[in-house]
Amino acid sequence: MVRLDAVDRSVKIPKRPEMPETVNAGPITQQPWTVDRADDLDLAINQSLPELMPSMAWASPAHNLEDTTSYLVQSRSEWDSDENFGYAMLTRRDDCVGACTLVSRREQDVFEIGYWVHSAYAGKGHATVAVSALAEAGLGQPGIDRVEICHDVDNRASERVVAKAGFHEVGSLRASKMAPSDSGTHRVWVRRDPHLG
Repeated sequence: MVRLDAVDRSVKIPKRPEMPETVNAGPITQQPWTVDRADDLDLAINQSLPELMPSMAWASPAHNLEDTTSYLVQSRSEWDSDENFGYAMLTRRDDCVGACTLVSRREQDVFEIGYWVHSAYAGKGHATVAVSALAEAGLGQPGIDRVEICHDVDNRASERVVAKAGFHEVGSLRASKMAPSDSGTHRVWVRRDPHLG
């Protein structure tokens, strides 16, 4: 039995994140992945494989519907355990145009964003508005003071996206070479809560 006067009240217990079920981003709506979107997501992946394979380690010709379904089941489990928050990027017609995820990887006060866009929708600004809106949603969570994005130094498309989404470059770091086009160096970008100075 723990005595009340023995409890260290200086230790703050972080509040659970309460990520929104819908994140509006102009022409894009972001909603948590559900298993019933497996066919849509799998089609988007297969149609985008030539562009995804150089930079995404999980993207390969062997990727199939079973892999996609397993990912969606895992995504829901991670959401329910407040680990990661994976969103489908959807058009107003409910077409799947990619994925955007808030990842809890390191310190408790940081989220990292990972994303990809269906090849047919690349260059239309969807990634920028999705990343910006999700960063804002992440920064609205208790105890989160910054959101980070890391990308390969040679990935100029991601560089443009994060700069337009209000992130600022803070440095670089060595990274494992996971995908064919990985250089081994990532650029690190940060967006902070403006209310925290």
